[in-house]
Amino acid sequence: MPTLFEHAGGEEALRRLEQVFYDSVLRDPVLQPLFGAGRPEHVDHLTAFTAESFGGPDRFSRELGFAHLIAVHRGLRITEEQRQRFVELYMSALDDAGMPADPEFREAVHEHVEFGSRVAMQNSHAASDDQLHPLREVPRWTWSGDDMREPR
Repeated sequence: MPTLFEHAGGEEALRRLEQVFYDSVLRDPVLQPLFGAGRPEHVDHLTAFTAESFGGPDRFSRELGFAHLIAVHRGLRITEEQRQRFVELYMSALDDAGMPADPEFREAVHEHVEFGSRVAMQNSHAASDDQLHPLREVPRWTWSGDDMREPR
């Protein structure tokens, strides 16, 4: 069975997805306050993270590291409304970016984004390191099953 990375179409397809998603976030009144005017490198970072999570190259870990991901979310104080909107826009971006529409892929992506957005929300409210989510590595996401959140 191919990895989610392979099934999605590789890095080029994931970059297209992340660009569509990021453009929608910057236009969204609920999420735009979290992202401000945007950062040119953000799409590249999102692409590297998703690619690695889905079984592709480990560029995010090598070039940025998971501590970077924790740092960028700290202090944002993400609300549940913002978290849910993030998931909604991400799932919509799948269609707009022409990603595979099969239910198994869409469910795996949905679970990935739900989990990741909950981790980000928890980390965004952490006043101390003890309050951070325990995840400290990019998770390896699979099609389904108990190993979805297992670090590499």
